[in-house]
Parts: sequence; structure tokens; C-alpha cells
Amino acid sequence: MSTEARTDDSRDLRETFRRWRAHRPFWGGLLLTLAGAEILLTEKASLKVVLHIGMQGLAGYLLPTVMLLCGLLILFNPAQRLFYSLLGILLSLGTWVTSNLGGFFIGLLLGAVGSCLTFGWLPDQKPRRRLLRRGHA
Repeated sequence: MSTEARTDDSRDLRETFRRWRAHRPFWGGLLLTLAGAEILLTEKASLKVVLHIGMQGLAGYLLPTVMLLCGLLILFNPAQRLFYSLLGILLSLGTWVTSNLGGFFIGLLLGAVGSCLTFGWLPDQKPRRRLLRRGHA
């Protein structure tokens, strides 16, 4: 396979990914997924680092797992983004009590920002650059 063919294939792959990403709240879903993963990882931290605050056990693992699932569902089923984003913010806030202060604040903040980005995403909104060029600002 020549380098030109590989370059064309990589361009096509990048363009396909960009089109896929443009039709969903990509950054919100990604941040919510990363938040759930980060909180799950802090659950596995050494005992010297873990803060045992509030309910532990099942809820400490259930909330970040559902956050991770909501983030993935936002990415692959954006039609239900409002429900998943509301559930994501509630779960993010719930990890404050159940999962080491929301993954030492990092997972809590990532989840809150990702949920807010998803909630505010509008699928059929025209890009702002086009509006500014026409002078409709």
C-alpha cells in the first residue's frame, strides 16, 4: 500500500469521525464518561488515600458506573441526551457522598461540566461563524 493511499484513508477516517462527532454532544459525553472512569479508579486507590465518607459499598461503585454508562449513551444515543445529562449531574453530585468526595473533586467536576455541556447542546443550531460573517450578531 502506498503512502498516498494510506494518507487518503486516514483523511477519510478523520472526516468520517468529524461528521459523526458533529451530530452529537461529543465533549459532554466524553467528559461524563471520563468522570465515571476516574471515580471508579479512585475507588481502587490504596487505603492510605481513600476517604470513607458516607455510604460505601454498592453505592460507591454503582453511581460512577451509571455515570460512565450515561456518558457512553450520550455518545451513541444523542436523542435522549436531556435525560442522560440530568441523570449525569445528579449522579455526579451524589458521588460527593458515596465515592471519595467525587473522586477527589476531579470526577465530580468533570461529570458536572460534561452534563452541562450535554444539556446545552442543540442539534440543529447553525454554526456561529456563519452568522457572524453575515453580520447577524
